[in-house]
Amino acid sequence: MAEYDRNAYAPYATGMGRTMSAAQYDQGLRSYMLGIYNHMAVALAISGLVAIGTFMLGTTTNAVGRLVLTPFGQAIWLSPLKWLVILAPLAFTLILSFRWERMSVGALLGTFYAFAAAMGLSLSSIFVVYKLGSIAQVFFITAASFGALSLFGYTTKKDLSAMGKFLMMGLFGLIIASLANLFFKSSGLQFAVNIIGVLIFAGLTAWDTQRLKEEYDVVAGDATLQAKWSLMGALTLYLNFINMFQMLLSLMGSRND
Repeated sequence: MAEYDRNAYAPYATGMGRTMSAAQYDQGLRSYMLGIYNHMAVALAISGLVAIGTFMLGTTTNAVGRLVLTPFGQAIWLSPLKWLVILAPLAFTLILSFRWERMSVGALLGTFYAFAAAMGLSLSSIFVVYKLGSIAQVFFITAASFGALSLFGYTTKKDLSAMGKFLMMGLFGLIIASLANLFFKSSGLQFAVNIIGVLIFAGLTAWDTQRLKEEYDVVAGDATLQAKWSLMGALTLYLNFINMFQMLLSLMGSRND
């Protein structure tokens, strides 16, 4: 990967034909990236609260202290309704990916947070499968790893674009392998998918952070466009975080008895 200095290429002349001072550019970039991380953090909080709330509504303990499902839990985790719960986040992702340019900032924000809630509903079953302490431990490991990788992507002088293209090809292969394992149900293949998946999403976190930083040149000075790109950037990093978390949990999590 070649070294580069993005400040060497007239960084204060934006892609929309606007110009600004160095101080304005730096302040705007910090505000833009902070907006991305804030939206992502709020989305993670929404997902976590919805997941915990759903778990509390969907489970109870019997006379001997064992966890059992309530009628609500049976409906969302065992009945055909579970497919709606599983596929709802994908539907929201497609809507956001293909319609974000035509949506207002308010509608985009609402849809993004609705997606986060749907993802929380989908993730709620992990509290049935894994011990709470194990989930918390893996979450903090994921958060620390994500923070370090994103910081690297933001500060590195290396051009990560070539790595990004390779990782995207790996991601498509990972999706195909995951779909195939729905039929094969191979524990060995699932283990390999999780290991490779962690590496892919770790790399994507660094690459996406650098890409989002560079894309500020396009939106600088346009408040509406900047707000929309900030939300879509938050969606990208949120998905990297959630996928890395789920795969690490599958590898490291302690299951309930």
